[in-house]
Amino acid sequence: MSRSSRAAVRCEPVDRGPVMNLLELSPWLAEREPPLPPLRDDIEVDVAVIGGGYAGLNSALELRREGRSVALLEAQFAGFGASGRNAGHLTPTIGKDLPTLMTVFGRARVRDLLHLADTAIRYVEARIEHEAIECDYEAVGNVVAAVHERQFKNLDRAAAAAAAFGIAGEILEPAEMRRRGLPSAFRRGYLEPLGGVLDPGRYVRGLRRAALAAGVALYEQTPVRRLAWGDPAVVHVDGGRVRARQVVIATNAWTAQLGVAASMVLPMYVQLFRTQPLTPEQLAVVDWHGREGIYTAHEMLESYRLTRDNRIVGGAKQVRYGYGGTVFSAPDAGLAAWLEGVFRQRFPMLGDVPVEAHWGGPIAFALDFLPVIERSARHPNVVYAVGYAGHGLALASYAGRMVTDLLLERPSPGAALWTRRRLPLPPEPLRWLIVRALTGFFGGIDRRVDTTVG
Repeated sequence: MSRSSRAAVRCEPVDRGPVMNLLELSPWLAEREPPLPPLRDDIEVDVAVIGGGYAGLNSALELRREGRSVALLEAQFAGFGASGRNAGHLTPTIGKDLPTLMTVFGRARVRDLLHLADTAIRYVEARIEHEAIECDYEAVGNVVAAVHERQFKNLDRAAAAAAAFGIAGEILEPAEMRRRGLPSAFRRGYLEPLGGVLDPGRYVRGLRRAALAAGVALYEQTPVRRLAWGDPAVVHVDGGRVRARQVVIATNAWTAQLGVAASMVLPMYVQLFRTQPLTPEQLAVVDWHGREGIYTAHEMLESYRLTRDNRIVGGAKQVRYGYGGTVFSAPDAGLAAWLEGVFRQRFPMLGDVPVEAHWGGPIAFALDFLPVIERSARHPNVVYAVGYAGHGLALASYAGRMVTDLLLERPSPGAALWTRRRLPLPPEPLRWLIVRALTGFFGGIDRRVDTTVG
């Protein structure tokens, strides 16, 4: 459970449509460089990378440093999607949970997956240091926190499973939680010492600068209209074409809108909020002096963390699903009010601190909650790097190395992903019905917990 991706799902019947231009920005993106000009020519490169988030930028960087010429095509600006909207928790989470991974894949592959997750954390830390990215990274770890005794058993099961694989981590009993200054609503926890918290907007902008410095040809404001398979492949945009020996598709929640891989990943919309900066007095009352990231032991996890200027960023708790995979364009007002209410319950000592912003963005899940890093079965010069299930800070970043290893056909920890058997998503309306079933199941578990929290 400590390495999980648990969420309840709100299913909403909405019309499909081109909402990318309408998607509201997060506060992380308030400061950014002006977008670069779109492609207005026909060009030829070794590799075309589609999508300018963590996966696309790191893929472009890695491939460029292997001597490949790279064109990176982004419909808006680098970091526009989930890479510039997430809460900024860098965690070694992979898959749904360890017992599920064991049941589905067996001990040997699970060991490889856990090694991959830890490798991804160290990759991000090394990238931040090597590129001198000022993203307010705090290597404080993250705590999976129980808000009620009913969740204690899950923590113990997670700790036992982690220990069996030699994973660093420890149970924090209530006294240790208080000694560390973790807010009192979080009664018991499991500490994941690897990773921490950072500013995702500054991180993705640092990757963008590094890619440009490495000689990546970045074309922003350049939506891809069509991909013509072949060797070379031809990527069609409004102003021209890119002929490429190889293509990396790193479009995550928008992958199906390219007209490819509709059965690979399911797009979901997650909402977050942030408060105004806490005053020194408010910070002292909370006494969160260790500054660890927190996410709860619910099936519908909540996340909380402090920023560099001592705001609290929180949210998740539910994800929204639009029929047919629609990507939503704006936060839901009712859900925003509910998330704020949950925050007030967890932090009653901060009842007067204003919540100043709500935002959201799309993430993507595969059926097994693992990233999809693999070649196209019919067109082996095309590689997909999508579906991080809300854990893209580490895994989408390391996707750049995995993609490069796959294209260069060299050994890689990523083989634990691309050699697995992956089940395709069902079509609508079966997909809709499955998601609705998850809503009731996960929501019922959490309601039984939350109604007993006093």
